[in-house]
Amino acid sequence: MHDDHDDATYDLLVVGSANADLVIGVERRPAPGETVLGSDLATHPGGKGANQSVAAARLGARTALLARVGDDAHGRLLIDSQRAAGADTVGVLVGGAPTGVALITVDPSGDNSIVVSPGANARLTPEDIRAAGSLLAASRVVSTQLEIPVESVTELVRTLPATARFVLNPSPPAPLPREVLAACDPLVVNEHEARYILGDGAAASDSPADWARALLALGPRSVVITLGAEGALTASPGGSPVSVPSPEVDAVDTTGAGDAFTAALAWRLGLGDDLPTAAAYATRVGAVSVTRQGAQESYPTADEIPVREDGAPA
Repeated sequence: MHDDHDDATYDLLVVGSANADLVIGVERRPAPGETVLGSDLATHPGGKGANQSVAAARLGARTALLARVGDDAHGRLLIDSQRAAGADTVGVLVGGAPTGVALITVDPSGDNSIVVSPGANARLTPEDIRAAGSLLAASRVVSTQLEIPVESVTELVRTLPATARFVLNPSPPAPLPREVLAACDPLVVNEHEARYILGDGAAASDSPADWARALLALGPRSVVITLGAEGALTASPGGSPVSVPSPEVDAVDTTGAGDAFTAALAWRLGLGDDLPTAAAYATRVGAVSVTRQGAQESYPTADEIPVREDGAPA
């Protein structure tokens, strides 16, 4: 355990994206050249980084977000939602481009089409990461995703203090430098992301345990594969993969559930849980979040997640 880091200011530093999600319900999505009428526009705070930060803060983690937003109303919405959840916004940089936006149309079956304008997220540079050295040094666990430039993720790995644990959800999937993979503890992927990273190597098997072993061979210190309603699978070198079941729930909206899972996992690992115990807690957080509409507004507080006195999920 990182006992020398127990004086950390932050349990979790999330480095990543912050988007405004602009959602319109439609009877059907338009064909080229066609105009359809939709519902009133709903604007929600989103982006994988902002989602993770809110999810951890709502659970009670001492959380900070390192991100970039525009000097605009969407940026203020995102900063306000972080503060409302209890996350520290000292690392949120403002300006350089408009706030990132996801334009989302949803049809009655729940299928959605999304166009993402990365905006300020694409301007979170390696220089910004280096300038945040004191924030990194004050953090027990650092979690990131791939809605910011890969070179900034690489810089994050290079700047990471030896005392900090690095958690990566490679979403949306992109080619990862070997040094980034080697730092992951764990690499957190869903089935789609696992298949992308393994490439042709994944085609030979439909077994998550096989994927986990193949992913470990690429260099990460540990791996977690999320399997939706099936829960998750955890794997570390030298041990057999461990299956972690999910509670059965009636899913209403899975938006942002993966972000809630990863945030809860990263936080619990920083508190000293082993990987299967942290994953069991995280599956409960994800399960609660899918029973409610939306992303950030669906995230539970710690008192909604039953835990036994020994710290294990009840």
